[in-house]
Amino acid sequence: MTPESRPTPHTGSSFVRALAALGDAGGSASTDAFAQRLSQWLDWTHAIELSAALAEPPARVGRPLLASSRALAMLEADCTHTRAALQKLISQAATEDSDGGPLDEGEPDFAAQRQAYATCQQAFGAQIAPLRQRLREALAKQSPGLAKLAELDALMERALAARERELLAGVPGRLAPRYAQLRREQPQAALPGAADRENSPWLAQFHREMRALLQAELDFRLQAVDGLLEAFRQSQVAQSS
Repeated sequence: MTPESRPTPHTGSSFVRALAALGDAGGSASTDAFAQRLSQWLDWTHAIELSAALAEPPARVGRPLLASSRALAMLEADCTHTRAALQKLISQAATEDSDGGPLDEGEPDFAAQRQAYATCQQAFGAQIAPLRQRLREALAKQSPGLAKLAELDALMERALAARERELLAGVPGRLAPRYAQLRREQPQAALPGAADRENSPWLAQFHREMRALLQAELDFRLQAVDGLLEAFRQSQVAQSS
């Protein structure tokens, strides 16, 4: 199937659409199929919609509104801090190694790019999972409806965790065809040395695309966190009305 004849998904997360577009740009049918599998398995928005439908109405009698407002403010600050830290990591991806030093001298091969992406993924998992747990613990203290939402989110996370890890672990390798395409299409000239390789147009373009995909994956991974936080906000609105 040619890139022109492979349909790019118009639904699902921006992450799934970005992977499908990557397959179109690199002429990779396997990348397009991989994006389709992600869209089928990893749509947390449906879980949040289901949890909202199952949740009980917020209790009118519960924690004082002021205490709940303070808890919400702390959670919002926690989420903002985590997102900012991970976005900073993305902005540095493929420009420094994990120790903060310059990349090895010479033209980088794709293995270095794959490792840079995987390092960001490891940070995503290490920081988002505890944040999500803190949100669930806070929601469980607010009302029966929010406690049920937290319980359902925990069940969904456990049910899909193994499959999610398996699928997301395959994402870095999906960049290989695009890397090869950009490198192949560069003007016929000497490969850049260590001093000027970051100014190589094809490599700079690849790094931009890789960081854009990382940002889309971060947004995707934070969907459940955003849903839980929004549920807390809506509960506050209901209590204050």
